[in-house]
Amino acid sequence: MEAVTLAFSADTPPLSVIAAAKVAGVSISVDAGALPSGSPPELRFSSGLSLHGVNTLLRYIGRVSSLPNLYGTDAVQSGQIDEWLDYAPIFSIGSEFENACTYVNDYLSHRTFLVGFNFSIADVAIWSALAGIGQRWESLRKSTKYQNLVRWFNSISAEHTTLNEAVSAFVGKRGIGKSPAPSLKSKEHPPKQLMDTNNSNSSSSFEVDLPGAEVGKVCVRFAPEPSGYLHIGHSKAALLNKYFAERYNGRLIVRFDDTNPSKESEEFVDNLLKDIETLGIKYERVTYTSDYFDVLMAMVEKMIKQGKAYVDDTPREQMQKERMDGIESACRSNTVDQNLAMWNEMLKGTERGKQCCVRGKLDMQDPNKSVRDPVYYRCNADPHHRVGSKYKVYPTYDFACPFVDATEGITHALRSSEYHDRNAQYYRILDDMELRKVQIYEFSRLNMVYTLLSKRKLLWFVQNGKVDGWDDPRFPTVQGIVRRGLKIEALIQFILQQGASKNLNLMEWDKLWTINKKIIDPVCARHTAVIEEDRILLTLTNGPDKPFVRIIPRHKKYEPAGKKATTFTNKIWLDYTDAASISQGEEVTLMDWGNAIIKEIKKDSNNKIVGLIGELHLEGSVKSTKLKLTWLPDTDELVHLSLVEFDYLIKKKKLEEGEDFLDNLNPVTRKETSALGDSNMRNLKQGEVIQLERKGYYRCDSPFLRNSKPIVLFSIPDGRMRTSLNN
Repeated sequence: MEAVTLAFSADTPPLSVIAAAKVAGVSISVDAGALPSGSPPELRFSSGLSLHGVNTLLRYIGRVSSLPNLYGTDAVQSGQIDEWLDYAPIFSIGSEFENACTYVNDYLSHRTFLVGFNFSIADVAIWSALAGIGQRWESLRKSTKYQNLVRWFNSISAEHTTLNEAVSAFVGKRGIGKSPAPSLKSKEHPPKQLMDTNNSNSSSSFEVDLPGAEVGKVCVRFAPEPSGYLHIGHSKAALLNKYFAERYNGRLIVRFDDTNPSKESEEFVDNLLKDIETLGIKYERVTYTSDYFDVLMAMVEKMIKQGKAYVDDTPREQMQKERMDGIESACRSNTVDQNLAMWNEMLKGTERGKQCCVRGKLDMQDPNKSVRDPVYYRCNADPHHRVGSKYKVYPTYDFACPFVDATEGITHALRSSEYHDRNAQYYRILDDMELRKVQIYEFSRLNMVYTLLSKRKLLWFVQNGKVDGWDDPRFPTVQGIVRRGLKIEALIQFILQQGASKNLNLMEWDKLWTINKKIIDPVCARHTAVIEEDRILLTLTNGPDKPFVRIIPRHKKYEPAGKKATTFTNKIWLDYTDAASISQGEEVTLMDWGNAIIKEIKKDSNNKIVGLIGELHLEGSVKSTKLKLTWLPDTDELVHLSLVEFDYLIKKKKLEEGEDFLDNLNPVTRKETSALGDSNMRNLKQGEVIQLERKGYYRCDSPFLRNSKPIVLFSIPDGRMRTSLNN
């Protein structure tokens, strides 16, 4: 391989080039001080050729990078990246620095990356420009002035820690690190950095390689069973397959493992494809295990004839006991003709055939019980959602999966570590089939506290009417958590932070919702609501004789959120809890208006507050008041709201082995509260996320239709611990 040296003047190190080379895995050596002051940096090749200038070097690195799409996915994206490379130097102009921050901050309001949906050289250039500023940028990072820009910068820093390492020696105490810069020489195919959240040191990371992987030759598959909707556990598998396919410039196949007609349906196929699209997963093609039913049957017949499989009519419970005890079935010594005769009964679906199954003749004495003659085929008379009643026998997952993996050219089969004991079985079946080897790569299953991920158990909630369906906000399905208000960007960040670690982990939902809050808070509109029950009227004796309207921002720090009309009257509604916290004579702040002094608190015979009398004191200082109160005008324009909160479906963090989930159901998992909202909420769209001032974040599930039907808002957790609905 040709040797490459980066030469530059000692006073102007090209941080973006150094960082890009490190993250892209381009092996170069550094020669600081090789050029006179003010000279553009050079890449010098051992062949005698050279390239000059920061942007030229960045484009070269982007093109030769082992990371996919670093210089864009097409010519248009490459052109967009070029524009950002030209823009990056503006950050070094002192008078333009904050203007540049404002511009990029606004641009990133709804984006994760600067160009398209992938990390690119553009991100490296702008990130390096900010990192190189040093203390001035560090100070701004601690403020709330550029929340989108800081979110993006921190995300890039966390996900690509090699950027920090590469420039730390040149920035030092002024910027992002103190550790000496490691060599820029790296492996031929360096991996992207993924955070290991199981480590107490949150900044530590580990590298993830697929064993034996070659760039351009990797083929992976995401193979869900169409017996339910995609849930958060499946999302981890899907996104890791996507990650490796992109990293190695390989292929990703979506395959439906449809071998059990009793559980599967087209509804599940359609919704799984919808969820895969929602996750932003690009795939080469969609296949089905049912595409291979004929060749799978031919394969099992061949193995019966070769003596590698046999037909067994042992009753299921006895068979399970014999497998546990390592006792060979009496049918194991059947002749080939006996096995084929029983196999034909299975193919016809006769009563005799239904008593039988096909088993692999592996090793009944193996300490690994999965290798003890596993079942390959069973009878099933239920019609299949794709092929109808054509077949009376269906392969098991254990038999079909290795065959289809090898047939479709899969190089690496990603499986969660719960299947670890069945890896030996997978490889043994491939050997008996005389098919090419497929490399299994394990990752830990994603488990969440207070959460069931078994599709069988989730189906119970659906069938028994405990939830509204597979997209219920209490469900861990992609559609459920999105309906509750989770942004897909947050889900992707959360899952990629787990990486491909093999450590078993039980994750807190709070971590996911905290990421989500950081995404929605800077951009979601603000509105006002008052709980309808026991609301209190505050009469302002010096308030406006006639109502008047002001147009104010829906988000004071995010102009694209738009405007809203606020009506000011001499009678306004307060929440009862706020009214109860006020003392007579106290000065309070009415948000978006000014101060008022409470002159009188009216109570009934039971000492319950029934009304307040006060007067505006708009010249008062809002800094001097203890209470900042939300309020609504007493007008007919207010809209009716139904504020819905959710709780976990089970009341125990983790069910132990053998525990029945039915014994741990939460008695109350949904609570609705009637409220009144400002008139602007008539314009909310389904799916829109807002913040109700001092109440929290909400997603609009049912928008305004008519006055008699309330707007339904689902409460979005913000990552902070809260009181259970059952308390």
